[in-house]
Amino acid sequence: MPTDQATVIALGRMRRLLVLLALVALVGCADDRPTEPGPGPEPPGEVVLSEEVTLDPSGHAPLTARIDLETSVPVSLELRVVGRHGADSDVTQGFTGTAEVHEILVLGLYADHENVVELTLFDAEGTALETRTYTVRTPPGGPYLPEIVIDQASDQMIEGMTLVSYYGHSGNPVPTRSFIFDRHGDVRWVLDYEGHPELGQLDFDNGVERLANGNLYFGNQPTNRIYEVEMTGEIVNTWDMPGYGFHHQVLEKPDGNFLVTVHNLSSTTIEDHVIEIDRGSGAVVNVWDLRQSLDRFRRTWSDRVDDWAHVNAVEYEGSDDTIIVSARHQGLIKLTRDNEVVWILAPHLGWETAGDGTLLSSRLLQPLDAAGQPITDPDVLSGNVNHPDFEWNWYQHAPLAMPSGNIMLFDNGDNRNYVGTGPYSRSVEFAIDEQEATVRQVWSYGKERGVETYARIVSDVDYLPEADRVFFSPGSVDAGGSSYGKVVELDRTSRAILFEATITPPEPRFIVTFHRTERLSLY
Repeated sequence: MPTDQATVIALGRMRRLLVLLALVALVGCADDRPTEPGPGPEPPGEVVLSEEVTLDPSGHAPLTARIDLETSVPVSLELRVVGRHGADSDVTQGFTGTAEVHEILVLGLYADHENVVELTLFDAEGTALETRTYTVRTPPGGPYLPEIVIDQASDQMIEGMTLVSYYGHSGNPVPTRSFIFDRHGDVRWVLDYEGHPELGQLDFDNGVERLANGNLYFGNQPTNRIYEVEMTGEIVNTWDMPGYGFHHQVLEKPDGNFLVTVHNLSSTTIEDHVIEIDRGSGAVVNVWDLRQSLDRFRRTWSDRVDDWAHVNAVEYEGSDDTIIVSARHQGLIKLTRDNEVVWILAPHLGWETAGDGTLLSSRLLQPLDAAGQPITDPDVLSGNVNHPDFEWNWYQHAPLAMPSGNIMLFDNGDNRNYVGTGPYSRSVEFAIDEQEATVRQVWSYGKERGVETYARIVSDVDYLPEADRVFFSPGSVDAGGSSYGKVVELDRTSRAILFEATITPPEPRFIVTFHRTERLSLY
């Protein structure tokens, strides 16, 4: 190759190398310079594609609504019903999980009110996108609703609202109803089946309670069925009981089955059977016939031949798979799954031989005084007089098995000491030693209130162990020319009243305002 041609080629290569080095340096300098922020993701467009608010979607819960919502992106939701009395009267509920199509249940509306409902939408990362506001106009409350006076409401009261299984209206037949009121005495939910093709004459007796799955359940005497319903009143499921008639109570067991107080429709006596219904199959899987386990000819508390027992409640004791039966005309009785009497909590007068031949006097619990010594006074044992440390339960309702193993119940006090009515009702707690067959009274409340909380029939007591709270609810007080019911929340240890409400209906049915109450959340 000629020398001048080689020089040209070398110079060309050198120029290309210098250009390449310059480009590399330029890129490096660009990487060192601060960069301007980019435009980022495009903000979402219209999030809500469609929305519709339906008041009372079932036609039987006038203070409920449903919001049907469709969104352009998946969202989660938080609901707020604005209260009349500040934040502690708001109803709030979060709905987890994201979706684009939603049916939102609105609970906690006021009657005859322009309710403000707020719905906040969140994206998948939990960032609030927007809040929608709806105004929901509700009709006036039914004329059957009571006057509710809040006598006391402490900040220490258990959160939630009070469900009332309500009888406070006249007419025959007329459906029983339920409502829920808040700490300010405002009704925030009503279940009214008047005009319903199947429940138009609903008689749920003890009343409505909540299932473990959050729905409500009750029995109905006219149809002899158990019903599971949503908070809107829509029927979710039913269970029949062929050969038996419902009365008083249905109780959900921990395994999901139902215990039901029933009549055997082939018997000449009433209210003296308990059955267990399998939740899945609907089959009756166990029967307790009190004509066999007790003495149906005992007339100590009642002259009724047909309604000799009057079972008004049943409680399940999971520790030994037994049931505790409240027979208003006999006492409180614990039965094995085979219908054998474990113990009887009642005055000792008149107990002889059961239908199956058991000597019932051998199943009576021996009362103890505060020092743990047997009470031997025959007048105390028979119920003629009270002991300073011990009083029997009279015509009781609503027994419950406490976590401690103790039994709490509503001691109505009807015909107390065989001298007629009252003059007081109690919530009372008994400690029972089954091995020694003894009973000791360890706590009570109500005697000090006298006729003000005396209810000879119906009524309820509940216990919340996590807060050591007792709910004392006489449902048929007839004092001073007025008929009413009361709900009293107590701290069990200090006995301080944390909440009290007086519920006065316009026209009480049979002087009964309610049978049961429950403290619960709306959702």
